[in-house]
Amino acid sequence: MDFNWTMFPRVGLRSPNLTNTTVSLQENFEIDLEDTNWILTSSFIIFTMQTGFGMLESGCVSIKNEANIMMKNLADISLGGLTYWIFGYGMSFGQGAFSNPFIGVGDFLVDPPVGDALMGPVFASFLFQLSFATTATTIVSGAMAERCNFKAYCLFSFLNTIVYCVPAGWVWGQHGFLNKLGAVDIAGSGPVHLIGGSSAFASALMLGPRLGRYARGTDPLPMGNPVNAVMGTFVLWWGWLAFNSGSTYGVSGAKWQYAARAAVMTMMGSFGGGCFGLLFTMIKNKGRADVMILINSVLGALVSITAGCFLYRAWEAILIGMIGAAIASISAPLFDKLHVDDPVGASAVHGACGFWGVIAVGLFADNPIPMETTNGRSGLFKGGGWYLLGVQALTGVCLTVWGALVTMALLWLIDRAMPIRMDPYEELLGADLTEHKIRHGQVGVSRAVSALRPFHRSNSIEDVGGIGVNTGHSLVVDKLHEIQAKQKENKDNSLQIFTNNAFVGDNDNEQTSSFRRNGFLNKRPGNPENDLHRALDSMVHEINGGKNKNEKKNGATVIKIVPEDIKGKKFKELSVTELEQLGEINASQDRFRYRFTEDDYNNDVARSGVATATMRWID
Repeated sequence: MDFNWTMFPRVGLRSPNLTNTTVSLQENFEIDLEDTNWILTSSFIIFTMQTGFGMLESGCVSIKNEANIMMKNLADISLGGLTYWIFGYGMSFGQGAFSNPFIGVGDFLVDPPVGDALMGPVFASFLFQLSFATTATTIVSGAMAERCNFKAYCLFSFLNTIVYCVPAGWVWGQHGFLNKLGAVDIAGSGPVHLIGGSSAFASALMLGPRLGRYARGTDPLPMGNPVNAVMGTFVLWWGWLAFNSGSTYGVSGAKWQYAARAAVMTMMGSFGGGCFGLLFTMIKNKGRADVMILINSVLGALVSITAGCFLYRAWEAILIGMIGAAIASISAPLFDKLHVDDPVGASAVHGACGFWGVIAVGLFADNPIPMETTNGRSGLFKGGGWYLLGVQALTGVCLTVWGALVTMALLWLIDRAMPIRMDPYEELLGADLTEHKIRHGQVGVSRAVSALRPFHRSNSIEDVGGIGVNTGHSLVVDKLHEIQAKQKENKDNSLQIFTNNAFVGDNDNEQTSSFRRNGFLNKRPGNPENDLHRALDSMVHEINGGKNKNEKKNGATVIKIVPEDIKGKKFKELSVTELEQLGEINASQDRFRYRFTEDDYNNDVARSGVATATMRWID
């Protein structure tokens, strides 16, 4: 890739030799050895925010879609990260001869060779910006949850880099027209969160609401897992510290002081947002705290403080965080009233609060001497006049319009190639089942399959087993119940089960076992006969109609399934021996309990003597 560096030279990247570790990289940041260490560490922490987003989003959607939302986060990193390396970084920070105020050109396929004096700084810069880009893409996935076709979303994730990278260059690239005007955004309230939020709003608008979402009003739907959502918020909170303090681009010179200030102001803003959220939800819900309102209040405050994280005083950070929390709490239900269905609230938290974060810089920013972050300007309330506020307002408008319009165009084009909205049948069953063959229990999936069977039947879906089910064990259990049914038909109650004594016996190696023969490890010479294997073998042998060969040899005690002398007795009438015997029966039945099937239901109806059942069997 050497041609890349000569064809598109990096103006501003200077290093006379390998011993001089200080280079000028992007704007006025100076990166030396200490700075690179700080940038890399911050990048690693920022990547943990993907965990936070995944937990938050999966906790907000229904259980039958929680795996799907996590898969989308994996796709965002994998596909979005690849396209960012191919062309995204170059579109944001490329400094080639063809760069212009709208888009950067150069530094595509970032891969400086060994021996290049700028290899370390370039890789550190790329990794840090990559963590920002994947975050912006992940914001959108929550707004499209529970009704977006996974394959179409993967294509969207692959191309969504364009939505983020071009405006990021406007604000942070040396070529960007907003940068040249003096726009200030330290850690991405605009390029990351406002772009992500406006893109989320456009996505929700294009897809339309989930089936039946507003049939009973605009109140929020029940969360799938509130604990996961709160845990995800804590992970995001942790990552935000690196997000903001890492954006000083180092700790050398005066930067370490502002890195510390950024971390503290980030916490101050979140404190203000959290306090407002608690008060707001208590008043709104008459003393009861709503989980989602508090989560959105904290996150809205964090988004709001991000653009000017080290430009504020403590009380200003608290105030900005409180206003951000108020915006998130008010705008989320407002979007619902407009029937913009955003399950996670990304449009409100990242979009509306991101816009406020950009504007807040124009009002409250200090001039961070000796750093030139604000180009010597201050906010309106700090005596800096109207210029910075005007530039910030223009920045907010440009980013919002770009994020919404380009996302709409991108989704429209993708929809021409493949439907981006899920089929209603698939949406009702849940994306976990239809997209990933994961079947949850007790969440209405079986009920939906039964209701949809007259209209649409898919054997591949109906045959999917539940999560955590061992199909091999289920086969053995099914055989047990088959022989029980045959014994009932023949009125022969001779089926026997082993007590725990069946697993205790001698180690006679003459007895062969199918389990032993089929297991690779058990083929080793000298491996003793496994009593557990022998017991299971004898059980399967008996199920298949044979006689238990180990009954006498193992000294195992055998008992009837339900001894006749116990039938019909009450617990208080049983002797100590009979109670122990009954306990062994119950324990065995618990070990081999299986799913109640339609045949069992029909047997119960037949035994009841009722001509017609009052309730219909539903799978």
